[in-house]
Amino acid sequence: MTKLISALIIVVVIFAGWKFFLYWEKVKNEEEAQKKQVIAAAVQPESLPGLPPQYESGLRAAQQESNAAFRKWLKTYDKVLEDPRKAWIQLDFCVAIAREDPSEARRVFAEVKARVPPSSPVWPRVKELEKSYE
Repeated sequence: MTKLISALIIVVVIFAGWKFFLYWEKVKNEEEAQKKQVIAAAVQPESLPGLPPQYESGLRAAQQESNAAFRKWLKTYDKVLEDPRKAWIQLDFCVAIAREDPSEARRVFAEVKARVPPSSPVWPRVKELEKSYE
C-alpha cells in the first residue's frame, strides 16, 4: 500500500511540475510579445526601409491631397515600393479609405496581412487593425 501511495505522490509531483512548466512558458511568451509590441509602437514609418527618399515628398503630398490622389500614387509607384514600408503605406491607405470604400480597404488589408511575416516591424500594426478589417 505504501508503494502505491509513493507512486501516486511521484505522479502528482511530476504532473504539478509539468503544469508549472507550461504556465511558465505561457508567461514568458506573453512578456516577449509585449516587448515586441512596445518596440513596434516606437517604429517611425519614415525610418522603415523600402521607399526611396526621392518619393517621400510625393507620398506626403498625395496623402494630404485626397484619397483619390493617394490611390493614384500607390498605383503609380507600386513597383518602386518594398516591404516593410510598402505594407505601412498600404495600411495608411486602408485607414484613409475605410469609410468611403470598405470592401477595397478589406481587400488591401488582406493582401498586406498575407504578405507580412510576424517578425516584421509592421506586424503589430497589422494585429491592431485586424479587428476592423476582417
